[in-house]
Amino acid sequence: MSPLVIGHRGASGYRPEHTRSAYALAFELGADSVEPDIVATRDGVLVLRHENDISVTTDVASRAEFTGRRTTKEFAGHTLTGWFTEDFTWAELATLRARERLAHVRPQNAQHDDRYPIMRLSDLFELIDEASHTCRRPLGMVAEIKDAAYFASIGLPLDELFVAEVRAAGWNADDDRLIIESFEATVLEQIAARGMTARGVFLIAATGQPLDQVARLGAGAPYYSDYLTATGLDALSSTVDGISVDKSLIIQADAVGDLVISSLVTDAHAAGLDIFCWTLRPENAFLTASCRRGDQPASFGHWRDEFAAVMGSGIDGVFVDHPDLAVSVRDELRSRVAASV
Repeated sequence: MSPLVIGHRGASGYRPEHTRSAYALAFELGADSVEPDIVATRDGVLVLRHENDISVTTDVASRAEFTGRRTTKEFAGHTLTGWFTEDFTWAELATLRARERLAHVRPQNAQHDDRYPIMRLSDLFELIDEASHTCRRPLGMVAEIKDAAYFASIGLPLDELFVAEVRAAGWNADDDRLIIESFEATVLEQIAARGMTARGVFLIAATGQPLDQVARLGAGAPYYSDYLTATGLDALSSTVDGISVDKSLIIQADAVGDLVISSLVTDAHAAGLDIFCWTLRPENAFLTASCRRGDQPASFGHWRDEFAAVMGSGIDGVFVDHPDLAVSVRDELRSRVAASV
């Protein structure tokens, strides 16, 4: 039982996500890899934020000098008002400080608000190289390219910018420390066409349609569910190395509350695809209903039951906010297998 444990935006259960502290702590707690979300600045610097809207995840709203940057945009079928990375240079973003995105569930993380600056992708490459030396084990990155179709439409080609960053960091085009993922298969194909042969993983949500396909085909765009059929998985296997799916597509509770694992792990492997899932979290707010304990969203529920069910399914990797918890479950599963041999 050896799924990769991937620190989701670092150890984001303990520190504000996408900060140096969160990433360093993830490796200290045993993560094999970390997962950054990657967006761009106006001057083409790749930065690590959950999305291009930084209204909540930074202190920008309190910065008088940036009041005039607040704007309204049409994005992904929604109207959003706030501050966006593409309207700032890197020099400007570097003056901001990170804030906890899920403060209502993780108030302890909010105690670290305004302590840490925003990171660039280049900073994370350096951190991983340093941590690999310190931890004396190979460490990696699962890089999520966010909203590539949108950024391309405003003259910021994330595929080109990302490949340049990888090369500048001294990582190889086929580096086995690197996995590249996106909800948009188009950008994965573009990155591969630039000679980047690191593993590509297509992210699949429980509902909706890929935005690159919506931009191209409109209402006729395929739904994410279309990719999960036998035909869809076979087609994906010719263009990507794996899929990464919403946790609900792997595990659900039946009528009496027992956890049930779907056939998706088996189906993906049969198609020659690796499969990952997101996101394992211990708080009631995020657990499968039958694993919750009490009625407080921020309280830890029966997280070990859910983690063990998912990690014991044969899955190849899990995204987690608390890497130490997932590592403890993986160790327990390995011990059980060893004892049964």
